[in-house]
Amino acid sequence: MHGLNPEKLPRHLAIIMDGNGRWAQERMLKRIIGHQRGVETVRVIVEESSRLGIKYLTLFAFSAENWLRPKTEVKSLMALLKKYIRIETARMIDSNIRFNVIGNLNELPPDVNEAVQEAIDRTSRNGGMILTLALSYGARQEILMAAGRIAEDLASGSLSRDNLDEKLFSSYLFTSDIPDPDFLIRTSGEMRISNFLLWQLAYTELYFSDVNWPEFKANELYRALRDYQSRERRFGRTSAQLQNRS
Repeated sequence: MHGLNPEKLPRHLAIIMDGNGRWAQERMLKRIIGHQRGVETVRVIVEESSRLGIKYLTLFAFSAENWLRPKTEVKSLMALLKKYIRIETARMIDSNIRFNVIGNLNELPPDVNEAVQEAIDRTSRNGGMILTLALSYGARQEILMAAGRIAEDLASGSLSRDNLDEKLFSSYLFTSDIPDPDFLIRTSGEMRISNFLLWQLAYTELYFSDVNWPEFKANELYRALRDYQSRERRFGRTSAQLQNRS
């Protein structure tokens, strides 16, 4: 038993899936083997998150900075991504999961983009968990793009400076239709955000696991979620204020 309170699960869980290459190197394997094993973990965590009743799951799959990796590795990652999306689309349909993507999709290879759009279209009517992959995504780039669009709307007169607030700014981000994450997990022992959802993580609970992503299975997810459920989310208030509200 996982010992979780179903009423205190995060509505939106975000994960930085780190440690695929490190896992492979520790075993003297090619890095792509680590990424392949990481895909198996994605399947486990997606299925378990959906089963638990988590409404939104966002996975940092490929960052804007990952394009700087060796071309052979990037090519292999894109081929693996395409294969994953093609295979998992049917699973998502069967599991009532809706597929979503955030990031600069124009930078993806055309065949990968085609697979992405097909998965989005085929799962668009599903009403269960929303699975979002962050692809060619960078939070600073996202914020700059949003600021540029706001500047254009201000210049054209379609937006008034008096109406600009946090909620309106958020509507210009890739995540405009997704609530901010309640809980962020990063694997492999690294303790940084790495240009992921900088605006959206303002009040997110953070959890850093020493386990590399290929070995982050259901029991590690339960461990992280139990830690989340032990925390008090105050959003700037005191504990006494929260108790009075309840």
